Amino acid sequence: MEIILLEKVAHLGILGDRVKVKSGYARNFLIPKGKATLATSANVTRFEARRAELEQIAAEGLATSKARAEQLAELIVTLSVKTGSEGRLFGSVGAVDIANAVSAAGIELQKHEVRLATGSIRQIGEYDVDLRLHNEIKTQIRVNVIAEV
Repeated sequence: MEIILLEKVAHLGILGDRVKVKSGYARNFLIPKGKATLATSANVTRFEARRAELEQIAAEGLATSKARAEQLAELIVTLSVKTGSEGRLFGSVGAVDIANAVSAAGIELQKHEVRLATGSIRQIGEYDVDLRLHNEIKTQIRVNVIAEV
């Protein structure tokens, strides 16, 4: 199935590319999420008319992500959690917990932007957590997990 990308999609292409993908990927993910449209002649002309608008939206999103990355670069998040003996947590600290703590600090962060490479945090300590704010913007924050008193 041939589609036109309406935004940059990792490992597929950038705004305006005409690519062939499997029909299930297009029907179930790309088109419903607004990332692509079918490459019919009517859609091609409609896309060309909206191209400047879509590029403007993409540039604004990139600028917003860069500003957020600058704010997050200086942030250290401290999470107080219940622990057992030997510093093991009751439960774990996941992407939702980190996103909520950063949002409480005043910087908007969604759980899907948090990348925990080794899975949930299950020990007390300091961790560097990767964030992917945009396709092109990646940064890290430091997360301190301490025992609740």
